[in-house]
Amino acid sequence: MKLTVFNSDGTTSSEKDFAGLPVFEGDKGLQAVKEVIVAINANNRQGTHSTKTRGEVRGGGKKPWRQKGTGRARAGSTRSPIWVGGATIFGPQPRDYSYRLPASARKSALRSALALKVRDDHLLVVDKIDLPDGKTKSALALLTALGVEHALIIIETENRTVERAFRNLPRVKVLRVEGANVEDILRYQHLVVTRDAVAALQGRVGA
Repeated sequence: MKLTVFNSDGTTSSEKDFAGLPVFEGDKGLQAVKEVIVAINANNRQGTHSTKTRGEVRGGGKKPWRQKGTGRARAGSTRSPIWVGGATIFGPQPRDYSYRLPASARKSALRSALALKVRDDHLLVVDKIDLPDGKTKSALALLTALGVEHALIIIETENRTVERAFRNLPRVKVLRVEGANVEDILRYQHLVVTRDAVAALQGRVGA
């Protein structure tokens, strides 16, 4: 598969072949993507919601009136769930919503997310990202040259200078290869990847 590779300043480009890029897997891939997104959202839930049962709500220790002879319905507590101010029946309790998908499903979802970017021509390969001054102005100039505004940038290894340069841009995020995930890849319109990071991503998805 051929992809356009830009130089470090994003001004010139050339087409190069990349063997082993992931191929979109159709419905199977979309199902894996959906399962991963659902799992991410579930894992992010705090699960701190809580309601009081009739054993926890305050008050109601005395029987409101005698059992018989009043003409009213029987009542044993003013904190019955059917009373105002009473307890809650089967209300939410603190719980852990998190769960872990199989590695094969996570890999399939990541492969499909990358393939979607390739299919839509939203994956840009940069020979390398070199911002020695670490300034936001230089980072913005690179994105302008590439013609993107809303982008996820994936670099191979830690580079504090590059990460600092893009940090103040609200519609841009920088991740290392090990942190690449389906949610961020789909959230940002464009995916900008360094040449070295492409090979590392191929190793992650098994392509």
